[in-house]
Amino acid sequence: MSTTTRDGAAAVPAVPSEAVSAEAETWVRQLLRHLGEDPQREGLTRTPQRTVQALEFLTSGYRADLNKILHGALFTVSYDQMVIVKDIEMFSLCEHHMLPFFGRCHIAYLPHGKVIGLSKIPRIVDVFARRLQVQERLTTQIAETIQGLIQPRGVGVVVEARHLCMMMRGVEKQHSAAVTSAMLGDFRTCLETRNEFLSLIRANNH
Repeated sequence: MSTTTRDGAAAVPAVPSEAVSAEAETWVRQLLRHLGEDPQREGLTRTPQRTVQALEFLTSGYRADLNKILHGALFTVSYDQMVIVKDIEMFSLCEHHMLPFFGRCHIAYLPHGKVIGLSKIPRIVDVFARRLQVQERLTTQIAETIQGLIQPRGVGVVVEARHLCMMMRGVEKQHSAAVTSAMLGDFRTCLETRNEFLSLIRANNH
C-alpha cells in the first residue's frame, strides 16, 4: 500500500520490502568499502542493517498518514484566542548532505471554529521533519498543513535549528543557528498578532 503526501511528494511504499532493505544494506557495505573500511570486521558486520533501519525511521514521515495520526482529534469549539505550542523538539536530515539538523519548533494559530488536539501538533511536526528536508520547506509545510486542516484565521510557525552540515564540515561554525518562519493569514497581515506570537515564544527562552 502506498500514500501520497499533502505536499505532492511521490507515493512511497507504506513499509519498505525485505528486498528493498537488503539492496540498501548492500549499498551501505559498498559505501563502507569506498571509505576505506572492511564491512566484515567485527564492529561493522551489522552496521548496514542498523544504518538502513535508522534511515527508514528517520524518513518515516514519507509514509505517515495524517488522517490516522489525527484520528478524530479535530474539535469544534467557540474558542477564538491564540493557541500556542512551543519548544517542540525537532530532528530532521538535511537533503543536501543527509546530515542531521535539530532544534525547536514553535506553532501558533487563531482558531475559527475548530482546534487540533494539542498532542497532535508535535506529531504533525514529525510527519514533515522525518524526511530529507531543507528547513525553509519544513517550516512552510507545517504551517500550510495546519491551515488546510482547520482553516484558522491564521497560522504562525517558527523553527530554530542547528545544522551538522555547518557544524561538522564546511564553515564549521558550532554555535550558529538558522531561524525560519512561516506566517499565514492574520499572522502575516496583522503586526500586533505576529508580535504577540513572537513575544510569547521568546518568553523564558533565555
